[in-house]
Amino acid sequence: MNLRRAVLIGVPYLWLLVFFLVPFVIVFKISLSEYAISIPPYAPVFDLSKGWAGFRAALAEFDFDNFTFLASDPLYYTAYLSSLKIAFLSTVLTLLVGYPIAYGMAQAPDEWRPTLMMLVILPFWTSFLIRIYSWIGILSNEGFLNQILLWLGLIDQPLTILNTQIAVYIGIVYAYLPFMILPIYAALEKLDISLIEAAEDLGCSRAQAFWLVTLPLSRPGVIAGCFLVFIPALGEFVIPSLLGGSSTLMIGKVLFEEFFSNRDWPVASAVAVVLLLILIVPIVLFQRNELKQREAGQ
Repeated sequence: MNLRRAVLIGVPYLWLLVFFLVPFVIVFKISLSEYAISIPPYAPVFDLSKGWAGFRAALAEFDFDNFTFLASDPLYYTAYLSSLKIAFLSTVLTLLVGYPIAYGMAQAPDEWRPTLMMLVILPFWTSFLIRIYSWIGILSNEGFLNQILLWLGLIDQPLTILNTQIAVYIGIVYAYLPFMILPIYAALEKLDISLIEAAEDLGCSRAQAFWLVTLPLSRPGVIAGCFLVFIPALGEFVIPSLLGGSSTLMIGKVLFEEFFSNRDWPVASAVAVVLLLILIVPIVLFQRNELKQREAGQ
């Protein structure tokens, strides 16, 4: 029994060690290195091949120059702030769109729920990149959206949506909407209908019953959905690159350009380390929320 428990606990920790901790240590080591015209394009500060003497010599010259550079250059902290703003607003928009859909699914007849669930999951059957590329054809000046609006007479000339932040918000909401709908639907589906009926019997209107009963009881699903959208949206690269163009500044684009265009691996690694440290905050909050839910369910 103890061996089985050790295996069950050890496998996830081994997974995290191999695919998270070890890569993080490598990236952090590169972030402390110096830029060099070589392959790979950096000169490591800590060169383990030189043994203990080399390690002590490197420790004496240890500094955080790359991280200091991030704080001194407006490009980087502006990118972090812009990413936080876009991720936060996208999460709010996704919640405003996803909650009614999840509520409608939970209120639908039982025989319709599997079909509605399949429709929510259906976009995952297509490549993420293809789905985002399709929005270029929808949002461009000659795209489907402008053609429909012109045909209906709502506009006189095509709207400029592509290569703006509006297009980025549309892309993020579209791409991450299922991550908001599914946890909210799971919370609403388990809701005891008798509680709403009791609230209405006590004099509440349907709107008051929703505000006082349904919404508070669905809060765990809302919190989980917000974290599942905010965390990946903060480091998003594909959507701002394809839909936002050069006018949209997000840290994922900066990270890509530092690695592959400028080939400044030390600075790029420092950008990645800071991004990960920022992401740790919502991840820890999400884990605490999950722990509270488990404790409340016991």
